[in-house]
Amino acid sequence: MRTCLLTSLSQVTWQDEETDPDNPKNWKMRRKAKATFGMSLFVFISLFAVSLVAPTLPAISAELDIENPATQEMVLSVFLLGFAVGPLVASPLSETFGRMRVIQSWNLLYTIFNGVCGSSRTKEAIIALRLVSGLFASATLGIGGGTISDMFRPKDRGRGIAIYSWCSVAGPLFGVILGGFIAKYTTWRWAFFATSILSGCIQLVGLWMLEETYPSLLLRRRKWKLVNETGNTAYHTHYDHLDNVTVQVLSRNLIRPFKMLATQPIIQVMALYNAFLYGNTYIFYADFVSLWTDRYYQTVQIAGLNYISIAISSALATAIYTMTIDSIYRALSTRNGGVGKPEFRIPVMVPGTLLLGAGLFWYGWSAEAVLHWVMPNIGCALFVAGATVCTSSVNAYVVDTYSQYSASAIAAISILRCLAGFSFPIFAPYMYNRLGYGWAATVLGFIALGIGIPAVGLLWYFGAWLRGRSLYSSRN
Repeated sequence: MRTCLLTSLSQVTWQDEETDPDNPKNWKMRRKAKATFGMSLFVFISLFAVSLVAPTLPAISAELDIENPATQEMVLSVFLLGFAVGPLVASPLSETFGRMRVIQSWNLLYTIFNGVCGSSRTKEAIIALRLVSGLFASATLGIGGGTISDMFRPKDRGRGIAIYSWCSVAGPLFGVILGGFIAKYTTWRWAFFATSILSGCIQLVGLWMLEETYPSLLLRRRKWKLVNETGNTAYHTHYDHLDNVTVQVLSRNLIRPFKMLATQPIIQVMALYNAFLYGNTYIFYADFVSLWTDRYYQTVQIAGLNYISIAISSALATAIYTMTIDSIYRALSTRNGGVGKPEFRIPVMVPGTLLLGAGLFWYGWSAEAVLHWVMPNIGCALFVAGATVCTSSVNAYVVDTYSQYSASAIAAISILRCLAGFSFPIFAPYMYNRLGYGWAATVLGFIALGIGIPAVGLLWYFGAWLRGRSLYSSRN
């Protein structure tokens, strides 16, 4: 009995789960907003480099003697191949060593390797360096969702997820717009130098804005402080096995994303759907400029300005999602006796899926008929609005379902998502040449509806049943 009492008294936990000021979920909203915005800046800059080189591809190809169209597209999309691998390492590491260390160290390496890309003299060098820089840039993709899970309770989590998701869309958009002006007024090498300079500035800002949020590390720090102050080595936490990181602990954490992708139907469904959204989005990033230059005879700089329609659309969709998602979640929770469920993130995916399908049809056939330039922009804006809503909902659902392992869960989803982002832009030119814009977009639109609508129904009706049988679900 005495041993049990000692164990209870010496276990370090939150003083009160709902009020302890050191618990990130109890931080003041200003502090949470600062950390969320800081994380979002890292997400923004990591994806900024994905598309910044798109307008400079002709100059890169000419100087480095890249004649094959597929190889030219690989200079752009191989960055995303690194994104498919990086989170599988970075996210489990963040669940061992904490969020801050991994984000800052990986972003520093990304900044260095991306800058070196600008000094490339051969096509092999630039492709290899883009792959490595993409790997290190990818850390925030999984860790960002985990950080938001650390700070926000489910009923308030939608807004943080929306901001994080919007930055993953806004980064490539602003990148490709700036890339158009770099292509005109300076050399392609400054596409890389400018990105690394901006990333270095964000690295410095992050020292002030970012804070450690991972609960296990914060509790272990509290334990170490008590041990140092009292000399009582009996203090312990539930996470003490992470104090002495062994090969076994690291290997278990590194394998977790693969196990989740292989064994979790929820992850599999979300990964497939998100992969298709991501692949289509990067088709727009890769092919959008050629549509305007080849069919509408615009200059590269003016063609890049058409991305503004995507930026406005994604911003509006994020704003509407942010204002409504938590209210919808609370309303459905009230109807459910005050108990919230991850499935309450699902309903907004229905209009989102319909929007992105309609947007693909509109974009494809207006581009095929070479209608007024506003028409393809409207179609693209509809698609991006729907994709923004659906991506935010996917992230929110996964974070709610796998709260403790949310970083690993998002990393598992990123495998297929980034492979799609890598491969879709490579085969897209061949598809458009073979089918034309109209039928190519129609095929993609029907696939989007064919995946999205059944996925929503499956998770709404069977999500709770699937979560109940998951070893990784927060309810278990």
